[in-house]
Amino acid sequence: MNRRVKLTLDIIIGAVIPILILNNLNEQLGTVNTYIVAALVPVAWILLDACLITRQFNFITSYVGAFAILRGLLAFWFVDGILFALKDTLGTIFTVIVFGVSILISRPIMHYFLMQGMSPDSPQQKRSLKALLAEPKVYRALVKGTKIILMINLLVGMANFFLNLQIVVAEFGTTAFNQQVAQVNAITQIAFILCELIGAGVAAVLIRRAMFYYLPQEDGKEQDESDFWDLLKLRDRQRLATDL
Repeated sequence: MNRRVKLTLDIIIGAVIPILILNNLNEQLGTVNTYIVAALVPVAWILLDACLITRQFNFITSYVGAFAILRGLLAFWFVDGILFALKDTLGTIFTVIVFGVSILISRPIMHYFLMQGMSPDSPQQKRSLKALLAEPKVYRALVKGTKIILMINLLVGMANFFLNLQIVVAEFGTTAFNQQVAQVNAITQIAFILCELIGAGVAAVLIRRAMFYYLPQEDGKEQDESDFWDLLKLRDRQRLATDL
């Protein structure tokens, strides 16, 4: 699926549709059922994407699937006030913990995202990419990229917690509660996605710069004009020639 189409669907199904449900279906479905349906729509979309559209079982789909299952389970934890603010932030806390632990054990999670996202289509490409990611500058860039996304999620989580605490003040199971949740979602789902995209973009630039530091340049071409995999293959040939 085209990435632009995927991002558009993520925003529509993950943010717009739940907000519309929370604001408009309370009388038809009842307030509790409306809340559950709105919470499960993005969860169903994530699982549908992982199982039927992407159709790949790897680190990324495992992480996304675990995140979706957590959100699905939390939908049935009926709380309000400070507990709801905490509940709505647990997904971000999960992300912070996973990224933080990966740094502590010296296995930055961006390494695994990159290995899957680059989609090497042969064992040789996979080995070559893995060797490139193990280079000192690239490893440090992977750690920095992981830290950037961790910090953004930490800040986003704190902002989300306090927004919920200030705005969602009604009792659970009321129309006012659902509408207040929709109000918070209208703020956070777009603003936070943009923050995360900016953070991911900065991390990607740092990692790409470090990777290309170790890649050769084809004759008569700038590095940006060459195919990444061709440069990686050329790097392997040059290293082999040096070893011989």
